[in-house]
Amino acid sequence: MKNALAGLREDLFTDAFAFRPLPPLPADHTLVRVLPGGRQGYTRWAPHAAVCGFAGLIVLVSADARGLFVGAAMGLVAVLPMLLTLFRPVGAWWLSLGMLTLPGLLLTGYSYSPWSPSTFFFTHLVVTLLVALRTRPRVAAGMWLITGALGAFLALLGRVFGRYAGDFFLDDLAQFQVLSGIALFGVVAVRGLRESKRQVAAQAAVTEVERSRRTVLEERTTIARELHDVVAHHMSVVAIQAEAAPYRVENPPPELVAAFQTIRENAVSALTELRRVLGVVRSENPDAFAAPEAPQPTLADIGFLIDNVRAAGADVELVTTGAVRTLPQGVELSAYRIVQEALSNTLRHAPGAAVRVEIAHVLGGLGLRVVNGPADRFAKASPGAGHGVLGMRERVAMLGGELTAEATPDGGYEVAAFLPVPVEPVPVEEVAA
Repeated sequence: MKNALAGLREDLFTDAFAFRPLPPLPADHTLVRVLPGGRQGYTRWAPHAAVCGFAGLIVLVSADARGLFVGAAMGLVAVLPMLLTLFRPVGAWWLSLGMLTLPGLLLTGYSYSPWSPSTFFFTHLVVTLLVALRTRPRVAAGMWLITGALGAFLALLGRVFGRYAGDFFLDDLAQFQVLSGIALFGVVAVRGLRESKRQVAAQAAVTEVERSRRTVLEERTTIARELHDVVAHHMSVVAIQAEAAPYRVENPPPELVAAFQTIRENAVSALTELRRVLGVVRSENPDAFAAPEAPQPTLADIGFLIDNVRAAGADVELVTTGAVRTLPQGVELSAYRIVQEALSNTLRHAPGAAVRVEIAHVLGGLGLRVVNGPADRFAKASPGAGHGVLGMRERVAMLGGELTAEATPDGGYEVAAFLPVPVEPVPVEEVAA
């Protein structure tokens, strides 16, 4: 409560005349986006033009009602606070409140009432609404209470001095407070709804970023688990071969035995450290990885994957080109996962579409291409956030490759990836043979 009162005092009194210019409309505003490009720069100043145009209309009405010179002069004085709201909104409200009081004291001649049916009454209401649109709800409540308190004080003052019929004035006060209260409540409600929508949109954007980041981290965790199996297998093979190597040679020199012993110890030590570090990752969900030693899929298992997708009702064509050769286990595992994710996306987003899977063994790498046609118009697609593509990009980036995922002209979708594979040198013995 104390903080609210302190903030209200700061807004209405301490910083009342602070310079707060009304900014132009943002470039992504609906009103700006619907107009042609050449007029968007002017449209951003539409609120300023609306305030100035409304002020000019009040001056014309006042001039027509009270005479050209007197009416225009009174109209200009009355709309001055309205124009000031473009630069110093709270200060403009105080100026309007003071100018509203003066006509009741000096100009009308029959009342202390600041709510006489005149131009000043209407402009004060407009100024109050404009300020409420640009300030916090507590400022609107404070302005309403201050206006009511000042009106009640002037009503009592008028009754004491006998210059005005108190009952009639109290009717004016009640009408003004009810009218301004309803108008202020509507403005605050609309402004609050707009702020809520803006906050929801901002929170949705943050949530989407966090979801994408979490998807990337989950994919990296999965890759780390899979690499643990791959590296652990190879390090185990190195350790076993280093231990058995001295027994393959008759009377090996001590230096050779010591070297192989060192290789074995380093391999075992590296394997222990690897299991200790990645054990934390693997133990994150032990139920989902109850069989850590299960072999990881390779390109040789693509056929079983295609059969499963065909069993789901999809028309899948598999084309393999180039000389099939054994690739590094990490490359084959990533290639399998990329094809698997691309096929899953097709089943989810384009049910009933024909799919073509191309695997090209080329010099220096492996090419993958999964392309599907347009979805069956009678089939119902499932919504998705595109996180599967993020996972594929992570795998390709890990291997230093390239990936493109984009829609095709016929309404389908294409995923193309290239995974580089270093060319192994041909042994000298094979070249000589």
